[in-house]
Amino acid sequence: MAIRVLLNLLGGVALLLWGLHMVQSGLLRAFGARLKRWLARVLRHRAKAFLAGLVVTAILQSSTATALMISSFSAVNLVELTPALAVMLGANVGTTLVVQLLSFDTSLLSPVLLFVGLIAFRRGAQTVTRDLGRVAIGLGLMLLALHLMLESLAPVEHAVLVHELLAALGDEPLLMLLIGAALTWAAHSSVAIVLFASSLAGTGALDTVPALVLVLGANLGSAINPLLESHGGNPAHLRLPFANLLIRFIGCLVFLPLLDPAARLLSGFEANPLRQVADFHTLFNLLLAVAFFPALDLLARLLERLLPDTRGGQDPAVPVHLDERALDVPAVALACAARETLRLGELVETMLRQGMQAVFANDRKLASEVSRMDNAVDRLHEAIKLYLVRLIRASDDEAVHRRAMELMALALNLEHIGDIIDKNLMELATKKIKRHLEFSDEGRHELEEFHRLVSDNLQLALSACLTRDHELARMLREEKSRIRELELAAVRSHLARLQEGRAESIETSSLHLDLLRDLKRIHSHVCAAVYPLLRADGGAERDGDETVSVETIEGEEGP
Repeated sequence: MAIRVLLNLLGGVALLLWGLHMVQSGLLRAFGARLKRWLARVLRHRAKAFLAGLVVTAILQSSTATALMISSFSAVNLVELTPALAVMLGANVGTTLVVQLLSFDTSLLSPVLLFVGLIAFRRGAQTVTRDLGRVAIGLGLMLLALHLMLESLAPVEHAVLVHELLAALGDEPLLMLLIGAALTWAAHSSVAIVLFASSLAGTGALDTVPALVLVLGANLGSAINPLLESHGGNPAHLRLPFANLLIRFIGCLVFLPLLDPAARLLSGFEANPLRQVADFHTLFNLLLAVAFFPALDLLARLLERLLPDTRGGQDPAVPVHLDERALDVPAVALACAARETLRLGELVETMLRQGMQAVFANDRKLASEVSRMDNAVDRLHEAIKLYLVRLIRASDDEAVHRRAMELMALALNLEHIGDIIDKNLMELATKKIKRHLEFSDEGRHELEEFHRLVSDNLQLALSACLTRDHELARMLREEKSRIRELELAAVRSHLARLQEGRAESIETSSLHLDLLRDLKRIHSHVCAAVYPLLRADGGAERDGDETVSVETIEGEEGP
């Protein structure tokens, strides 16, 4: 019987976590971008920031998700530390609203949500409708999981051995606190652990006070994941998650000796132990918000002193060579911009290499890393562009302007290559991974050869642009015809395999042709990077490819 109860309980917890995952992923897919934009707009005043954290967390049903989102803003200095801390206080209160909602008896609502969610997910004409259907299914699964957990724990109420074990743990509050923190860290969800503790209390399997200790542990554990998942290298990136952990730790130290009177106070307002646990979770976070809200400025200054900002570090998106003082000496500033553009090229080159590795190896984790690298490429390109614009405005030398435009054309084409890798190649990698597809040996060899040639020419373009070698630029122009011939040969070979009825070729036909197309687009931008050199040499040609050169940059509006 004990094994059966344990298995049912584990199944209920797993179903609860999966439902929570579906709710979070559905809401992020439907409204994630808008939530981020709205959050970025309101993060100027601490009161609005507090309410924003509360609202976003109530929507996402996870203070951890909000913490990671706001930590990313803070890490790149998009928001000051004080309002970011206010967001975290609001997020901690917002997650209690989710627990409050789910602690009521909503078992009849579960099948309705599951049915409506399935219809919307399967029949929805719009992506948002399907995403909201996913949210409804997730909520239905969470409510169903809670109902199953309560039913599974019912026999425990009469089990003597279980009562003795839980009673022994109840006499060790520090151990119970650590268990709650460890479970929350492992589950990445304080909501699930608090609901689990309330289920134990609701069935009488655990006394109220030990259940409240589990709640304290859940609050402490929920602050661990954002700290562990913060950006490395710069200590300033740890300020926000460390502050959240510190606030929770202080709260646990203060509340741990007061749990007996807190339990008696709660029992005077609510007879149901399940509701008492949910109310305590809300009370704990509200009191922490009230206590720390006035001291956020002081806490921010303390964190800035303890965790100083070391700009640069290991963050590839932070410029290393763009020296502001060099803008008064154009020759030095151009050298700085050239070195930074070389860093950008190396980053894009890494994206291209690892992107194709992800495609061939069906490596989902590597594909995600490549997509994250594109964010660094975008930010580094923006920094180079603004630096060169300032240099152009500060100098009247036509030669300086011409060289700055050459570097700007190179940086812009590199940024477009990064976009193609992120938005096209990684999308194809995701499709291939989801469908468990594999290329034929011949098809893979053709793609590898095509990719090798594009990568070699990218290195050639970087060398030509940075050394202003006109001969290398002309060599690269000649490579365009070779790329066309190689693409046509690869397409003919692929069509021949289709006619032979090769299963691998049939399954991967669209992926194969799309990869060839995108690699050719990347090569077009590689060639476009040397057009300014060819124009200066009188040898530039336009052939209708989608490229970016000096003409398009000159037509753009200034920053």
